[in-house]
Amino acid sequence: MADPQRIVVRAPNWLGDAVMALPALAAVRRHAAGTLIVAAREGLSALFQEDTEAAPDEIVTIDPSREAAQLRAIGADAILLLPNSFRSAWLASRSGIPQRWGYRTAGRRWLLTQAVRRPRGHLHQVRYYLDLVRALGIDAAGDVPRIRARPATLERADTLLRESGIPAGAQIAGLAPGAAYGYAKRWPPTRVAQLVTQLSARGITAVLVGAASDRETARAIESSLPQGVRAVDLTGRTTLRGLVGVLARCAAFVSNDSGAMHVAAALGVPLTAIFGPTDERETAPMGPGPRDVILRDVFCRPCMLRECPIDHRCMKRITVDAVLDSVEKNLALGATGSLPRS
Repeated sequence: MADPQRIVVRAPNWLGDAVMALPALAAVRRHAAGTLIVAAREGLSALFQEDTEAAPDEIVTIDPSREAAQLRAIGADAILLLPNSFRSAWLASRSGIPQRWGYRTAGRRWLLTQAVRRPRGHLHQVRYYLDLVRALGIDAAGDVPRIRARPATLERADTLLRESGIPAGAQIAGLAPGAAYGYAKRWPPTRVAQLVTQLSARGITAVLVGAASDRETARAIESSLPQGVRAVDLTGRTTLRGLVGVLARCAAFVSNDSGAMHVAAALGVPLTAIFGPTDERETAPMGPGPRDVILRDVFCRPCMLRECPIDHRCMKRITVDAVLDSVEKNLALGATGSLPRS
């Protein structure tokens, strides 16, 4: 691989994928002799503003309606495409960037100047991205995603948590009950409500996080809570940087297979990850902290379906006690996440 002076990396379009690409980006950062630019869609570009080993020199927020023009304006010598789509390669070609690298998927081989054969079989997404940069001649030692929230990010999160009625010094357990992929990935809201109740009895404040599309799930959880038990609902109320800050204040985190799960893992937050229809061999959380993956070995998983055509047994067979045991184990490891005293 040549040593271009300006390399742009087109980041993945999903939060979880962007987090899992961080070790590969860190390898490119170490290799790059010149300027490293990350181009990411709005909502994801903020991820690269936190402290990571990728540390780009520039961050460009991509507008899909004028992506080719934005890439052209960067003036890069090379572009590394982490999305697998034909569209990403087509736009890179239209941008006039002379060196275009990526996996030879979706019929786009002729658009790339270095087209890497896609690996076969079940491969974790972190390794999938690392294998791509290795094939380009970049030394990429195996590693896990790592994120450290910046002080300003933590300060904004602390303000939000205080305004939401969480007292200083409160121990916080975060919960991400939604999932963008589809209903089948969601642990039943009634189970989440039971978990919140058990956590409340132990003096732990439950905080629900997620996108605006998860508000219905959050409402279902809140309506299932017994009188006197409260969960702080932040679904749809945080930016990505806000989410990073809130998760960094958690002593434990419980999540379906979601982008928030991968952010928590990269932050090192003690994590309980609930898997149903998706394949943990490819998307299990990776990070520097303790992690539990809870799943049930039923005949139909991993089906990768958005909606369950039968009885959702992969999720319904995961009990509240199993999740609570994992959370308590993580807390016993000495997790100290809480809202600081002002």
